[in-house]
Amino acid sequence: MFRSEVNAAQRQAVALLHDLRFAPPPWATWSPEEWAAQPEVAAYCRARQMGWDVTDFGSGDFARRGLLLICTRNGRPGVPGDVPYAEKVLLVGEGQETPLHTHHHKTEDIIHRGGGVLVMELALVTSQGEVRDVPVPVLTDGRVRHVPPLAPLALHPGESITLRPGTYHRFYARPGGGPVLAGEVSAVNDDLHDNVFLEAVGRFPPVEPDEAPLYPLWSEVGEVP
Repeated sequence: MFRSEVNAAQRQAVALLHDLRFAPPPWATWSPEEWAAQPEVAAYCRARQMGWDVTDFGSGDFARRGLLLICTRNGRPGVPGDVPYAEKVLLVGEGQETPLHTHHHKTEDIIHRGGGVLVMELALVTSQGEVRDVPVPVLTDGRVRHVPPLAPLALHPGESITLRPGTYHRFYARPGGGPVLAGEVSAVNDDLHDNVFLEAVGRFPPVEPDEAPLYPLWSEVGEVP
C-alpha cells in the first residue's frame, strides 16, 4: 500500500467518526512528532498493538478487500497483571471485504455502532480447510441462531454478534448503504499470532512512503519523524 492511500483512508475514517459523534482516544490524531514527544504513551501502545492498523490483506486493492481499524485498548497475551480485554473501532467500506478467518484463542463481539448495513458471512471448516455444509450456531444479542454457511447475515445499528474460536467469518458493508462504524470487544487481541485465515493473505502489507504519514500506525508510534 502507498502512504497516500493510508492517509486518505484515515481522513475518511476521522470524518466518519465525527459524523457519528464517536470520539476516539486523543492519541488517535497525534502526528508523528507528537508521538515522539510522548515516549511513555508510545511504548505502552506499541507493546499492546494499540493504535491505527490498516491492511489490504495483500490484495493490492484496499477498496475491494481491506480494513482500517483503531485498537483503542488491549493487554499483552500471557502477561500476568495486564488487562485481559481489548477494544477496537473498525471502519468498514461499502463492499470492502475482510476475508474468512477465525482465531485460535480470542472470543469477540462485533457491534454495529453506526452507518450502513454490516453483512456477516459465517462458516465452519474441516481440518483440510474446506467449508462444511452445515448450519453455523451463533449468538446475536442473546439469541442463538443457526445460519446457513456463507449466507449473508445483516446487522443494523445497535446489533451485535458473538464470534468464538473456530467460527470463520467474513464481513463487509452492504453496497449502497454507506460505510459502517463497527466496534469489537474481545479477549486480549494478538494480530501477530492469533489470526487464522482460510486462504493465504498478507495481514501487514509494507507501506510505500510516497508522502509523509498523517497518523502513524501502531507499529510506527514513537519513531523519530
